Amino acid sequence: MKAEDIQRIAVVGAGLMGHGIALELALAGYDVRLTSRSQESLQRASARITQSLDTLVEVETVTAEQAGEAPARISLCAELAEAVSDSHLAIEAVYEDLPLKQRLFRELGGLCPEETILASTTSAFLPDQLTPDTLRPGRVVVAHYVNPPYLVPLVEIVPSPHALEDEVAALRDLLTAIGKSPVVLRKGVPGFISGRLQMALAREALSMVQKGVASPEDIDLVLRTSLGRRWAAAGVFEVFDLAGWDLVSAIASELMPTLDGSPEVPEIVTEKVARGALGAKTGEGFYKWTPESAQALRARIAQTLARIDRWSKST
Repeated sequence: MKAEDIQRIAVVGAGLMGHGIALELALAGYDVRLTSRSQESLQRASARITQSLDTLVEVETVTAEQAGEAPARISLCAELAEAVSDSHLAIEAVYEDLPLKQRLFRELGGLCPEETILASTTSAFLPDQLTPDTLRPGRVVVAHYVNPPYLVPLVEIVPSPHALEDEVAALRDLLTAIGKSPVVLRKGVPGFISGRLQMALAREALSMVQKGVASPEDIDLVLRTSLGRRWAAAGVFEVFDLAGWDLVSAIASELMPTLDGSPEVPEIVTEKVARGALGAKTGEGFYKWTPESAQALRARIAQTLARIDRWSKST
């Protein structure tokens, strides 16, 4: 299969990631069937699609005309078979629960045409974990998006050891054609690239808070006003190549032995989880939250990502 052969796409799971992936594909001109077994979930997805389109128009990522045309390309399906029976690509975006995903992939294996590429948006599991008894291991891949999927270009493609090169290339080429930045991992590892880097940084940030080195607010300020800005323009290997690895080596020899290397979830996190301080969803995490302040941060993130996207395309 080639990228141009992929015309009909099913997105299985209508939540946070699923509705955004369906929206982006529809904006790119694809016919998309978005499915969930709950009618209520589909109704929420429809409202989220409208809200996300309003955001994209507000940040000038799409025109009002494009936003008006996209919903007509998305069909909401309560029946899985209806959504996937003639699909060329089926993207699973359900809750991060391994048995649930395994059951779903068994169903997809029986409902989809033989040539359908089966992709999972999981951020935790490897392809062989998802489909231990699939009938089509060569057509199963991970396609890990980053939230919000319609504003963050990255998609990490993780093939199974049995993957067919043509199918992986077709998915990569499709994603490239719609403006994504796909990366194909040479070897599957838990968390892939982005998750491992993010968790490594989070471990050190949490360690510094727990040891009283700095407040969460100050650590976030450091990231927003220094590393975050620089990494939008150049990655860690580019930056260190410019600095010189002799300098990097000298700094690393002093600094790396002092970094947190614990394999355990930090106590400061387990304590918050135990008392229900889960973040914006409960009104308190490391910050105090109201629905309004949480929405204001989401809007700020969307606006910033849109500005970065426009800047990167102009350079």
